Amino acid sequence: QVQLVESGGGLVQAGGSLRLSCAVSGRTFSTYTTGWFRQAPGKEREFVATITWNGGNNFYADSVKGRFAISRDNAKNTVYLQMNSLKAEDTAVYYCAAARYGNIRSIVTTTPYDYWGQGTQVTVSS
Repeated sequence: QVQLVESGGGLVQAGGSLRLSCAVSGRTFSTYTTGWFRQAPGKEREFVATITWNGGNNFYADSVKGRFAISRDNAKNTVYLQMNSLKAEDTAVYYCAAARYGNIRSIVTTTPYDYWGQGTQVTVSS
């Protein structure tokens, strides 16, 4: 069983930065692709970024490329999302998720992710 707990959300002004963390329990963490998704009120959950099990490949939504960076520390069982140049439209609940299987097409969707955290709120004031 894999459990994920996000932290680091909060209120920030437009142009500011936040770093989200996702602590993952389970000895097989290093074998999972881990991603970040977000969901704004009245909208569907959308892909933000993902990183493969060995950190060798990262993928980003076009809306966050150049502003967000995903990384992982397998020794600490933690995944990070560094968010810079935040905009009001980045306001959402951010979720961490883990996928045991997937390919480069599916891991940018919610489909292969078996485990999800409870989410952390990010609010960007304009």
